[in-house]
Amino acid sequence: MDFLDPVTNAVQSWADGLNEEYGSAVATVGEAVWGPVLIFTLFAVGLIFTIVLRGIQFTKLGYALWLALFKRNENAASKGDLSHYQALSVALAATVGVGNIGGVGAAIAIGGPGALFWMWVTGFLGMATKYSEALLGVKYRVTNKNGEQSGGPQRYLSDGIRGPVGKVLAFLFALFGVIASFGIGNAVQSGNVTSALDAQLPADSWWTPQLTGLVIFVLVGVTILGGIKWIGHVAAALVPFMIVFYVLGALTVLAFNWDVLGTTFAMVFEQAFTGGAAVGGFTGSAILLTIQIGFARGIFSNESGLGTGGIAAAAARTDQPVRQAMVSMTQTFIDTIVVVTLTGLVVISTGVLGAVDADGELVTSSALTRLAFEEGLGGPGTTGGAIGGFIVAVGLATFAFSTIIGWSYYGEKCLERYTGRALILPYRIVYVLVSYLGAVTSLDLLWGLSDIANGLMALPNLIGLLILTPVVYRETKAFFARPDWRLLPTNALDGATDDPPTATHRLVLDRD
Repeated sequence: MDFLDPVTNAVQSWADGLNEEYGSAVATVGEAVWGPVLIFTLFAVGLIFTIVLRGIQFTKLGYALWLALFKRNENAASKGDLSHYQALSVALAATVGVGNIGGVGAAIAIGGPGALFWMWVTGFLGMATKYSEALLGVKYRVTNKNGEQSGGPQRYLSDGIRGPVGKVLAFLFALFGVIASFGIGNAVQSGNVTSALDAQLPADSWWTPQLTGLVIFVLVGVTILGGIKWIGHVAAALVPFMIVFYVLGALTVLAFNWDVLGTTFAMVFEQAFTGGAAVGGFTGSAILLTIQIGFARGIFSNESGLGTGGIAAAAARTDQPVRQAMVSMTQTFIDTIVVVTLTGLVVISTGVLGAVDADGELVTSSALTRLAFEEGLGGPGTTGGAIGGFIVAVGLATFAFSTIIGWSYYGEKCLERYTGRALILPYRIVYVLVSYLGAVTSLDLLWGLSDIANGLMALPNLIGLLILTPVVYRETKAFFARPDWRLLPTNALDGATDDPPTATHRLVLDRD
């Protein structure tokens, strides 16, 4: 791969120069964007929808999980490109990323164990927000020239909100969505794959970052050049494996440390309201910092409020926005309440908080999570410790790859809204090239810019969600007012029930 070194070195030199000149300013803007105002707004919107929808994320969660994971499909004649399960898999592919491993490690290292509690809060409130985004995504979706469904904030903000306000909000969301797709959804993820493999492989290994980049380049290219249906198939196959593999690994660590789980939960709840750190003397003690870090990392992980859930939901094969919205809210449950929780419990229960590296620096992010898995399975240097490191490396690699292919679709749909299909192929080609560059270079400035774009995606979306709250309420009320709401379209036609075992069977032939 030596023939690629001149290109890699030139890009790295250029990126370093930009970072030196603008890095500080970008970091300052990023801190302002992701400051208390945005975090409070995300919290407030989630709380408002939880109240307006009467806690739908709690009352309908069981049915939603059944529909997403067991039923999976609706009537094949319904509009849409993907099944419920495939649409959920695309959303999970995009959101279950390095934030579920490295982001959790960073949050707890900085904010203490109490940060995990506030990540739970973002998860439960975020389920109501995600439900609303998905409902609007399906309701206002359109069919493009290729016969594919296209929807999301870039569509429901302009079509659902009359006048120039909606059009401006939609354009801003689409603009920042395209920018964020190259950074937080692409280069940042492929860079983390390289870091994960480098940490796991011996120093004298023949495997190089260039080889990692080439593998990512090929896999991403083959996947996204096939469009949403191919992305859906890949995500549907990859997501169950990567989540189950990582969850089983985390549960194994917790099983080895079951005797301290009670103390671990006590620390989480106690320090959520005191801001105390698990290990005295390291960064993070104030209650406000604990809350802020917990919310910021939780939102980074599950993306509730960013609007991306509405884009994935719009591709689903369904005749009912509410039905797909219930499926979509399970993505936040799986991402935060399951995967983030297990990562957090492993980090806290293994006693690695406050650890420092050979240079005396605080161990944080993915390195902290990897150390926790190693410690939980026997300690660094042992066979069990090596297995723990392997679990984290595979988790990071698969989580990051899935995020890359999921975000490619998000960026594509944002671009398509204002340029049509003309720039889609060039976008995909550039996207694949960036996935390679992210693996072999350190694009710190791009990380910062995409982080800003990520936050700026949320602002127009949150404003629009608040304006469109009556629409979400009316659609939801009308759907659940029907006595046959549990029946799918095929059931009403043939008189068969397709309810989960716990549901009350009804045979009402009113099909609207």
